[in-house]
Amino acid sequence: MEFDYSKLLGRIKECGYTQKTLAKEIGITESSMSLKLTNETPFKQIEIRLICKVLKIQDNEIGVYFFTPKVRKIRT
Repeated sequence: MEFDYSKLLGRIKECGYTQKTLAKEIGITESSMSLKLTNETPFKQIEIRLICKVLKIQDNEIGVYFFTPKVRKIRT
């Protein structure tokens, strides 16, 4: 299953970070962050917790940012 990280990407930008600076802040490489945001590799629980701390995402909002399924558009 793929997840939609568009809301997370918006929050990253809103908080003044880039993928690169956020990756550095939580202790992973820029390429690892990119792989996670493109659904190539999953986020680890500790990474989610650290990102939430840095971006001030509340516990009750975690699902919206990390677990919203990606919806595929069907052409008609």
